Amino acid sequence: MNGNSHSTIRAIRGPVTLITIGVLFALNNFTRYGFDQTWPVILIVFGLLSLLRRGMQPTGPANAPNMPPPPPYSYPPPGGYSQSPYAGGPASTPGAPPQSGDAGAPPGGSV
Repeated sequence: MNGNSHSTIRAIRGPVTLITIGVLFALNNFTRYGFDQTWPVILIVFGLLSLLRRGMQPTGPANAPNMPPPPPYSYPPPGGYSQSPYAGGPASTPGAPPQSGDAGAPPGGSV
């Protein structure tokens, strides 16, 4: 199931369709079955060729050329993060007195 078989299916789709239509017209001319009774065979042939083509297509993440590679995983820096992800400012230790730049600290820095 490689890319070569996929191109083979694409290459035979036209000839198989023409042969099918030719057989249906021959049935129309030489048997009691008219084209108005046999035209659904064309839909069946198209469906079979489509199923065959989809069965030959590669699937999975290793065969998806348009997907970007995943980002590399990075660990936190040795000293931890320098900013709190929630407050947007310097990280504060729970229970520590507010610093002069913290919200809720009185102006002047004294309590």
